[in-house]
Amino acid sequence: MIYQLVLLPRFSKYNLNYPFFYSRTCRVTQKRKCTLPQPHDQSIRRTAFIADTTALIIFFTTTGIINERFVAGMSWDQVLHARLIGAVLMVPVARPYGLWRDWVMQCARSGRISKVLWDSIALVSFQVPIYAAIIAFSGASGSGLVQGTLGATLMMLLLGRPYGAFLNWIRKLFGLPPGGAKPMSLGD
Repeated sequence: MIYQLVLLPRFSKYNLNYPFFYSRTCRVTQKRKCTLPQPHDQSIRRTAFIADTTALIIFFTTTGIINERFVAGMSWDQVLHARLIGAVLMVPVARPYGLWRDWVMQCARSGRISKVLWDSIALVSFQVPIYAAIIAFSGASGSGLVQGTLGATLMMLLLGRPYGAFLNWIRKLFGLPPGGAKPMSLGD
């Protein structure tokens, strides 16, 4: 019989900011690893969904208005229409983007340039196709659609890290750890 110590992150009921670790021993036979399932907490998932959605709506409603009005040249009615559609689409997209960003940011090193690069890659690769569809559906066409999409790409390249920092700040306000931490991610 061989015993292995397994450390699992767990959140206290009273303080979701800092995980504490508890250990258990378990029996290992032959060459199999013994792993204990991490407890799933619906309230943490719900809080993460609300935090990611809040961050996405606030940040990209503001930047979307600037891009649509002053770069794409859309009328105020078209901007309003695009932002209403955008807000509705951001609700189901926000948490998957948060998970996508957490996964992509695992490639980032601790340096500032690496974080800027990977945050920008995450944002552009996930949000630009969605944004192009939103403004096309809202009435942008031809050169306006191309300019709006290119403007959004440029803005998202520049705003990738600021949005990542804003998202982490919102998560902190909701008592959640920053992105990339195991309790925020799905899977193993």
